[in-house]
Amino acid sequence: MPTILRRTFLLLLALGSATTAFSQDISTEELRSLDEQVQEIKSDVLGIAAELNNLEERLLYPSNTEVAVFIAMDEGQKFRLDAVQIEIDGELASHHIYSFKELDALQRGGVQRIYTGNIATGGHALNIRMLGKRENGDEFEASNQFSFDKGIEPKILGVTLASTSDSGISIGEW
Repeated sequence: MPTILRRTFLLLLALGSATTAFSQDISTEELRSLDEQVQEIKSDVLGIAAELNNLEERLLYPSNTEVAVFIAMDEGQKFRLDAVQIEIDGELASHHIYSFKELDALQRGGVQRIYTGNIATGGHALNIRMLGKRENGDEFEASNQFSFDKGIEPKILGVTLASTSDSGISIGEW
């Protein structure tokens, strides 16, 4: 009798192990399928987010009212730019304090978009003020006012900064 019990016990143990292995195989396959579905959903969500960002930008900055201002440093300038402030029609549009890495990028020929916004068509005043230090350590401040006309097309203005010219600031349309 003990032999029959032992055999029955071993048989039940073997069946239990086979059942557990079978259920683990199903679970692994189900998990893989579930993981694939999650990845597809993530991909869909990222696509929808990109579309929403695009729509938001079109709504916030319609092309017929959009104006963008870019900052660059005059070639060969080595002064330390500390901050730039931009006003459009007497209202603060943007203010930026520069880090070492940002200054290095500008000195190497980089360009920074400092402002993007909406304004009505017609004539406008752009005030630019910069603070910095010359190579000899003297602090300086320069400011200049420019007029520009905004038509129905997007307007892109390029501001070039220098420490050697009279005002240190020049502007051009890009």
